[in-house]
Amino acid sequence: MALCAASISHNNTPRILSSSSNTFSQLNNQKKISASHHFSLLSLTPRSSLSRSSFVSQWRRREPYYLHGHVSCSVKAVLLDESKEKLHLPKGDTWSVHKFGGTCVGSWERIKNVAQIIVQDSSEGKLVVVSAMSKVTDMMYDLIDKAQSRDGSYVSAVDAVFEKHKLTAMDLLDGDDLASFLSRLHHDINNLKAMLRAIYIAGHATESFSDFVVGHGELWSAQMLSYVVRKNGLDCEWMDTREVLIVNPSGSNQVDPDFAESEKRLEEWFSRHPSKTIVATGFIASTQQNIPTTLKRDGSDFSAAIMGALVRARQVTIWTDVDGVYSADPRKVSEAVILRTLSYQEAWEMSYFGANVLHPRTIMPVMRYDIPILIRNVFNLSAPGTMICRPAENEDGQKLESLVKGFATIDNVALVNVEGTGMAGVPGTASAIFGAVKDVGANVIVISQASSEHSVCFAVPEKEVAAVAEALKSRFHEALNAGRLSQVAVIPNCSILAAVGQKMASTHGVSATLFNALAKANINVRAIAQGCSEYNITVVIKRGDCIRALRAVHSRFYLSKTTIAMGIIGPGLIGATLLDQLRDQAAVLKEDFNIDLRVMGITGSRTMLLNDVGIDLSRWRELVKDKGEVADLEKFRQHVHGNHFLPNTVLVDCTADSNVASCYHDWLRRGIHVITPNKKANSGPLDQYLKLRALQRQSYTHYFYEATVGAGLPIISTLRGLLETGDKILRIEGIFSGTLSYIFNNFKGTRAFSNVVAEAKQAGYTEPDPRDDLSGTDVARKVLYTSLNVSIFLVHALLLSNNYIYWILFFRFHIYG
Repeated sequence: MALCAASISHNNTPRILSSSSNTFSQLNNQKKISASHHFSLLSLTPRSSLSRSSFVSQWRRREPYYLHGHVSCSVKAVLLDESKEKLHLPKGDTWSVHKFGGTCVGSWERIKNVAQIIVQDSSEGKLVVVSAMSKVTDMMYDLIDKAQSRDGSYVSAVDAVFEKHKLTAMDLLDGDDLASFLSRLHHDINNLKAMLRAIYIAGHATESFSDFVVGHGELWSAQMLSYVVRKNGLDCEWMDTREVLIVNPSGSNQVDPDFAESEKRLEEWFSRHPSKTIVATGFIASTQQNIPTTLKRDGSDFSAAIMGALVRARQVTIWTDVDGVYSADPRKVSEAVILRTLSYQEAWEMSYFGANVLHPRTIMPVMRYDIPILIRNVFNLSAPGTMICRPAENEDGQKLESLVKGFATIDNVALVNVEGTGMAGVPGTASAIFGAVKDVGANVIVISQASSEHSVCFAVPEKEVAAVAEALKSRFHEALNAGRLSQVAVIPNCSILAAVGQKMASTHGVSATLFNALAKANINVRAIAQGCSEYNITVVIKRGDCIRALRAVHSRFYLSKTTIAMGIIGPGLIGATLLDQLRDQAAVLKEDFNIDLRVMGITGSRTMLLNDVGIDLSRWRELVKDKGEVADLEKFRQHVHGNHFLPNTVLVDCTADSNVASCYHDWLRRGIHVITPNKKANSGPLDQYLKLRALQRQSYTHYFYEATVGAGLPIISTLRGLLETGDKILRIEGIFSGTLSYIFNNFKGTRAFSNVVAEAKQAGYTEPDPRDDLSGTDVARKVLYTSLNVSIFLVHALLLSNNYIYWILFFRFHIYG
């Protein structure tokens, strides 16, 4: 019918009238008048008038007006036919779509809370997509598993499902609403028992049977929520989306929405159930043949996005139990931050790589119509959440920290490497490889191939790798025997780390920064992949390195503090002073320099103290005394370095122990940074020193020994800097022994020499063994340290002997360029 009305004037001449209306609230009057319209038409008399309230004009709906004049029987028939006209579904910004997950409706209290959120939404039209109550979908799948395995306990399991929903309804509803829901629940449960009995007898359930069974949780939660919303005074209808949402199976356990057919069916549904608030079931749908199906696991997000696209909603809000999308998994990176905005592409990439907030296919339907998605926490309404939308075109002032929006990981994957010289330049090799993978139904997550075409490697879920390897060996049996392919190798125990950011595209240095951060955390990259869009850089790493790698790159891109795990060896005078300094400066380092130093262990020669999160330095002496254990340097190293949550490890050797110094090479090789005032490592054999320096450069670790000379003053680095900038150092003067300087100034013959030495040791001037000072060994080490770092020194020393000691009075160095 046309969107106009034929009216009868006094002279029986038809004329066309347009209707106008601009409020959604008239829908209630529309429904009342439609119900009694037949009676009203029959009672019309000449010059009587009846005006039927119309739908909202901005939704392009025009309704007939019945004006003055005598109405003949033929006209009555026309008007009766017009009264059956279908109401058109309004579309556009007047609609807002909400999706509530299982945890949001997990109890009767939470369902009431959800209803309040819906009531408080000021949108004219509200379409609410709801999941089954928390754990119910798992319970439904468990019913099928038990029935298929002929486990008779499925009957009691069905009763448990019934009781859960019955008790929830009794807490929420009363009167006719409660009776109506319980009647429907009894009917559904009886049907389920009959179907499960059939599955029990057959020992098998088809996919359509399973989909029909598991979809009941959404039906029940949608009905209960609709009753509660209606109880709060809103006009509300509930929708079984199996009547509306039509999908086509696309293989690989996926379905594709049929938008044209779904839109048509939604129009038909709305004409029968016009309402300002609709509570729809998530997760479930139907095929073109009206066979019940699902959108597969976690498909309610997808349902909400599809419904948002069908009504051209202003916004789709995904309500969940987290404050938004994090820059990384907060269970792995405690400093992860909430992202205020994401582009559609960034959200797409992060959801694919394991960001546990959105179904990976949620983005596509809304992206088509530029409908934003807002992720919010149903338990924290004060949190603004994360907005997913198209980025503004004129965004300026890009900062380094905004280049990478977030990081995501996928664990439990394996790499498959197919290599051989016979692959190069042979068309169809890749097709044959991935055809074999497809035949076993495996999902390829990452693909990487060198330009030489000598090898192709790809990542698959670890549970599927055995079947993939077997299929490839079977497919390339002849090529392997003939030597055209050298191997089909499997590398297990891998994880995937992805860096995602739309601003990464065409920005220099992002990859370099990422790989530099991984190298400094001593992480080996096994495979790399990046698409030409540059929105994503993906690396495959060892599973055991995953958390450490994630924290390292997260810190490097300034999304969190640089966290350092520190171990202190030798809590004597120097070590104790350092610990006290760290205690006093920790807050300043964290606030002003974004560095979070955590002392994970303290060890002496006999006792050590270990802690998993960081020792309380305000009482470290007390803790060492009360909770210390027998010292074990290897166990100490494993504890400090083995914490996967802290990517950077530093061991500070405050001893003068040559046994500790001998461990430096192994520590550097493992990616542990070493800081030391211990002179033993650099004053021993020259080849040992050169190996340490070479290893330090190769392993991206730091080896700092500035404190070995000058009581920590930057003497060595200053001398090195002078030489590197082309200066010639002609002469260095100084007293290289604080101990001897003290002794010379205080030994005047009035006291025993041993007392002066003891006093110097108590004051902290001497080495742990004062004989190193008195024999000149400590000075010789300092000279050697300095000479190793600047040039060849000619040392002129005046040594005086007095029975037991060498007294070093003065050193003068002449350095020739």
